[in-house]
Amino acid sequence: MENNVTTSELRRTSERLNEAFKNPPIFMPYFPLGYPDLETSIDVIEALAKNGADLIEVGLSFSDPLADGPVIQSATQTALENGITVRKSLEALAELRRRGVRIPLVLMGYYNPLLAFGLERFVREAEAAGADGFIVPDLPPEEAAEFEAALSGSSLPLVRMLAPTTPAGRMESIAREARGFIYLVSVTGVTGARDSVAEGLADLVGRVREHASVPVCVGFGISTPEQARAVGGIADGVIVGSACVRAIGEAGDKVGAAREFAIQFQKALRERNQRP
Repeated sequence: MENNVTTSELRRTSERLNEAFKNPPIFMPYFPLGYPDLETSIDVIEALAKNGADLIEVGLSFSDPLADGPVIQSATQTALENGITVRKSLEALAELRRRGVRIPLVLMGYYNPLLAFGLERFVREAEAAGADGFIVPDLPPEEAAEFEAALSGSSLPLVRMLAPTTPAGRMESIAREARGFIYLVSVTGVTGARDSVAEGLADLVGRVREHASVPVCVGFGISTPEQARAVGGIADGVIVGSACVRAIGEAGDKVGAAREFAIQFQKALRERNQRP
């Protein structure tokens, strides 16, 4: 894969993120490449992108996904068993761009596979393939210097994560330095659908916004359009992972399920925006 990234391409990645957040709250589903197989996952992500998703977290599979619950763990394990790799994931990302997917695609994966691939090479090839940023759940800021160095000269942000348990001083420093957007974990624990929106979420988002100059997006535990609508009244973006993977994974027509999932969640957020 060629990696000659032009100035215009660097600018485009930044513009895609900025454009996505012009009309918040935005819908941000997660789906892993390679599940249930590589070609289907590309079709699914394309369907999500063209039917209501404003930004997609594109999953890179890893054998020890500590932040993920059973639904995503099972899906990524299937992807690994089917032979998904970082290389194949980047090629799939480029294919999505060739198919006309224009919304931001942010790669979500764990640090070890990226390190093994080579950080500078990974960033360079991810940008060339059309990535708009990275989420690395197991890479705290104190240990991110090498990855940040690999990002120098790139327009791609390393998206920071915050949680209800983040101490106030640490929350302030991370929020102040955040780029792209902030991924705010709404609850403690791993990913997975919950029955209701976390109590105190509005206060938590408000505390993060006091220090952040980028959008604040909320994930973990959002499983229905109604919950998305509620969170959309608080946050700039609504991240839906396990519910998205489960709904599509259980469907016979996975592309059709992806299309309907995106339509329903986007409709819920749009209705919230249209209220007086």
